[in-house]
Amino acid sequence: MQRILAHDRIYEHLKQLLVDRIAKLKAGDPLEEDTFLGPMISMNDAERMEEWVKEAVDGGAKVISGGKRNGVFFDATLLENVEPHMKVNCVEAFGPLATMQPFVDFKEAVRIVNDSIYGLQAGVFTKDIDRAMYAFHELEVGGVVINDVPSIRVDNMPYGGIKDSGLGREGVKFAMEDMTEIRALVLSKVGRA
Repeated sequence: MQRILAHDRIYEHLKQLLVDRIAKLKAGDPLEEDTFLGPMISMNDAERMEEWVKEAVDGGAKVISGGKRNGVFFDATLLENVEPHMKVNCVEAFGPLATMQPFVDFKEAVRIVNDSIYGLQAGVFTKDIDRAMYAFHELEVGGVVINDVPSIRVDNMPYGGIKDSGLGREGVKFAMEDMTEIRALVLSKVGRA
């Protein structure tokens, strides 16, 4: 989950909830049970995250929480006032980074989500079945999760994206197909000898 769009009626409340939750996340050794944030995959990736956040802040974005690098570790970071073209908003970060923006109109929020070269999954929180169905039909993503985070998955469900988020699907059925070598045998009737 990298982009968070929240209705303007709940935006400030949600932002505070997220800031409070982020403050409780423990970074450290991933082998320790209470660790939530392990190191980035490499120093280059940690430095890349730092550069992206700096670029966003220099362009007018505001760090709500985090934004600092300590060696190969990068704080869980939440930004707002992010422009659509900024890397933190339009390129997959593969790190502990999210952006927030308010919306007023649900259809406009769907348009904002679709304005991306990526399309893995989207999480939509709503009590309105019509909005849930609208999101399912209109969002340009590989999967729509209603009332849960977009990263939820079950092994037997098809999981995968569209656009630059990849081709094909993961899951038991797709793994079986990928690991199966399809062969053909053709028997033709042969004339009597």
